[in-house]
Amino acid sequence: MRYLFCLLMLWVVSPTFGHAASSRCQLDVPCAIGDRSYHVKEPDGWDGASPLPVLIHFHGWQRTGALPVQHQRISGATRLRGVLLIAPNGLRKTWNMWSPETEDVQFAADVLKDVINRYPVDPDYIFVSGYSYGSIMAWRVACDRGEAMNIRALLGISGTLRLDEGCAEAPKEARHVHGLKDNVLDFPYGPEGDTTYPVKLWRDALGCSDMASTPEDWSVVEFLTLTRTSWSDCAGGAQVALDTHPGGHFIPHGWIGRQLDELLGRPPTYP
Repeated sequence: MRYLFCLLMLWVVSPTFGHAASSRCQLDVPCAIGDRSYHVKEPDGWDGASPLPVLIHFHGWQRTGALPVQHQRISGATRLRGVLLIAPNGLRKTWNMWSPETEDVQFAADVLKDVINRYPVDPDYIFVSGYSYGSIMAWRVACDRGEAMNIRALLGISGTLRLDEGCAEAPKEARHVHGLKDNVLDFPYGPEGDTTYPVKLWRDALGCSDMASTPEDWSVVEFLTLTRTSWSDCAGGAQVALDTHPGGHFIPHGWIGRQLDELLGRPPTYP
């Protein structure tokens, strides 16, 4: 928090310059950090001054940040909920995420620092997300810098780190969704077909017991039903949630929006 507070104070002393700089890099025009960059999508109707929740979303393999800021299931969710969407660009359209503290982890921290210099960020609502390889990258950032970056919640979609890995840090909350028939990044079943295994790493890191909630079905669109299992007895009030569905490798309709609604204390809506 001290790190974020100092960065926020830098923005406060020069808000006009920060917003003027940000206005030159949105959507297809990326914001540059040295020889790297990220894309931005501001929320609809933002007044240019109110503090913004932030979702940093990491793109999938062989994609760029230009896709998430125009993707209906990603930016379509953030722009309607007052959330600033940030989509970093991976080198060679991928991420270095299998080992701790790679250059991409530092890049993610640098992106957040740059965003805070450009925008009035609400430090209590910093989220990281990603799809496929981007989900693994989001897990890596949360695992290595969850506390340093004050990550309120991880929103992972169809991609996890190795579940026997230990994390130096953790987010305050972890949420993950995965299709049971995913044939790109297979659903990580546990021993004896345990379907709660995909979030074991976070249950361990956040000090959750083995007492899971009774699975509950929910849906946003009629043709896709998700089943949620959650752990709410974790240390320090942390929470972990896992949503599964019978489909494959995709971002479920309305999933990101539903998570943001719940995390922001908003009535769930679609889209």
